[in-house]
Amino acid sequence: MELNYKSFGQGGPVVVLHGLFGSLDNWQTVARQLAENYSVFILDQRNHGRSPHADIHDYPALAEDVRQFMEAHWMYDGAHVIGHSMGGKTAMQLALNHPDLVKKLVVVDVAPKAYSGGHFEIFEALLEMDLGKIEDRKQAGAFLASRIPEADVRQFLMKNLTRTDGGFEFKMNLPVLWKHYPDILAAVTGEPFEGPALFIRGGRSQHVQPGDEVLIKKLFPKAELVTVEGAGHWVHADAPGELLGLVKEFFGGI
Repeated sequence: MELNYKSFGQGGPVVVLHGLFGSLDNWQTVARQLAENYSVFILDQRNHGRSPHADIHDYPALAEDVRQFMEAHWMYDGAHVIGHSMGGKTAMQLALNHPDLVKKLVVVDVAPKAYSGGHFEIFEALLEMDLGKIEDRKQAGAFLASRIPEADVRQFLMKNLTRTDGGFEFKMNLPVLWKHYPDILAAVTGEPFEGPALFIRGGRSQHVQPGDEVLIKKLFPKAELVTVEGAGHWVHADAPGELLGLVKEFFGGI
């Protein structure tokens, strides 16, 4: 699968993977700053953004997409890989399946475990939205506001709406994401990744619990777990400066 991407800068390669309902645009600000020292590639994962849609959406497939992307862009010696949430699990699965391709791994606010849910209200609201009756973005925002109270979540989701000749459509493949939601919640599996790994969690987020460090260390023995106090699940949006500092220090030179 040929993933949509943007690239910035020069130097050793860094691959960045967004989370569920997201796109490469979510990481563009961070990518541009990392590009002062690296060649940074931000990707739309399958069924998101401008990347192709497909009927399968699980971590082996997502990791294989990234492997193919790296091969197509001559990253035979590997790259640093950053992933947030769903993208963090993709990054972990890539490291477990192809440790030679991941020089240093950064996982943002997700553990390698299976999750019980957390997006059901969002899926319900998006699936109920009749795009054929939406006349403008204001109307779409009002619809979401009646079902999703968090303004930042609504703003994030609205980035998926794109205008067509007949009205609006979602950039993401919503039916497939809903069908494969259990696969998105699933754990990643494989032999331990022995390379350097940095897990960054938001202090206000519940996605990475204190007990998760045991599982993290089992699969990623050299992992370091750092908490960014005051940040929620979207650490890169809530505390971009602190996240950048942690990532740059972790990467060092390439």
